[in-house]
Amino acid sequence: MKKISGAIAFFSLLAFLPVAAQEKPEWQTVFSKINQEVLSHSQAYSSLKKATETVGHRLTGSANGKKAEAFAFDLLRSYGFTDLRYQPFEVESWSRGTIRVQMGTDANHLQEVKSVSLAHSPVKADVKLEVVDMGNGLEEDYAADPDKVKGKIALVYLGVLPGSKPGTKSLHRSEKTAIATKYGAKGVIIINTAAGGILLTGTASVTGKLIPIPAVCIGKEDGMAWKEKLKTGKVYSHIALTNFSGMIKARNVIATIKGKSLPNEKVVVGGHLDSWDLATGAIDNGIGSFSVLDMARTFQALHLRPERTVEFVLFMGEEQGLLGSRAYVAQSIKDKSINQVRYMLNYDMTNDPKGYSSSSEESKELFQSIGAIARSIDTTFKNTFRSGAGLHSDHQPFMLHGVPTGGAAGGALPNNSGPCYHADCDGFNLVDEMGMKNTVRFNAMLLFGIADAKEIKARHLTDAETRDFLIKNNLKEPLQIAGDWRWKD
Repeated sequence: MKKISGAIAFFSLLAFLPVAAQEKPEWQTVFSKINQEVLSHSQAYSSLKKATETVGHRLTGSANGKKAEAFAFDLLRSYGFTDLRYQPFEVESWSRGTIRVQMGTDANHLQEVKSVSLAHSPVKADVKLEVVDMGNGLEEDYAADPDKVKGKIALVYLGVLPGSKPGTKSLHRSEKTAIATKYGAKGVIIINTAAGGILLTGTASVTGKLIPIPAVCIGKEDGMAWKEKLKTGKVYSHIALTNFSGMIKARNVIATIKGKSLPNEKVVVGGHLDSWDLATGAIDNGIGSFSVLDMARTFQALHLRPERTVEFVLFMGEEQGLLGSRAYVAQSIKDKSINQVRYMLNYDMTNDPKGYSSSSEESKELFQSIGAIARSIDTTFKNTFRSGAGLHSDHQPFMLHGVPTGGAAGGALPNNSGPCYHADCDGFNLVDEMGMKNTVRFNAMLLFGIADAKEIKARHLTDAETRDFLIKNNLKEPLQIAGDWRWKD
């Protein structure tokens, strides 16, 4: 009796699904197979564990970075991919050398402060100057006195300071560094937002190339203490560092499944394989990139071949300025295959998602029809939908050329791992196996649904439409700072 009631309830649910889902009744069977395959045989967690133990960090341009590229390539080959290739690109590799940061109220008696260089700081720098508190490091913090930081070192908070005016929006650390440089700063000290003396790394360059001034990060407690001292007197700092920078080759890893009836239409699904070097990058972005690898494994294990071509891409160089995805898009523009990309799905620090996201509101019907089937299989999936856009991950180069982008939504990082973002505590102990399985199964369903749909309403935006879209999403200013705003006002 319970089985009959369950069947009635299921078919009642199907009756209220959007038409887009009813047009592909086989999706229910396919999605159920995806669900069972991932729950029973997922290798996302175990593969990431092995990579953290045998490869370590995955810094682009390093020996470890090359090992990571080969690890992903060999893994995909073991899954049975024959249409598998490296996509090499030139990258300016940066790695940290030595660093010493001292601060004090007496220029002649400074004390050591725990610190880490931000990527793309100069190969060599040695400055001893007065420190100026520049608050959140936004344009408005400099506007009242444009010469305040000239010839000095800017002290900047990574996020938005408590007590800031309502609605204050932060910028990326690279954009804050660019603003400080613009106003004549000779160095920048960024205060981390995570408590406990955690240090954060990451690029301080909006271009992926060396910046002209040293940029360092110090812990929250140290930084806030020096901010207090600046309220009553002067503070000085001595920043001395060395780094390495040079041109090397890195490689994206690409595995392809040709579409059945629309092979020249393509859905790209990717995540960045690279990480910073302070830890093993298990959260950023092991949980995203190894989930993409397991989506690829799932498609191969079930012999899934949707109507459109699917390309699984493991990008390198994301942390150093989206270098791998920029290279992919540049090549696609050159050979005109960019016009074949109907959608780009990006997975960056994705964990335990409850819904889907897209840059296109037009995708809501399709995404939620896919999600409704996913929810009928497992009610822990809430089938939420979010539309909008942001920057600083591998979807960005695609989005800037009008390609619809999307992915997961509604998840949360596991085991309070947020403070370990780009930090020395980003290790495998933070990873949640079920969270990765949820990323893989629900987003393999999304990927198949988009690639197999009879119609994708979201389309490439024209150049003018792309400009308007970016303005609507408040992305003009950060793109201008980064030098990525190509439109003339």
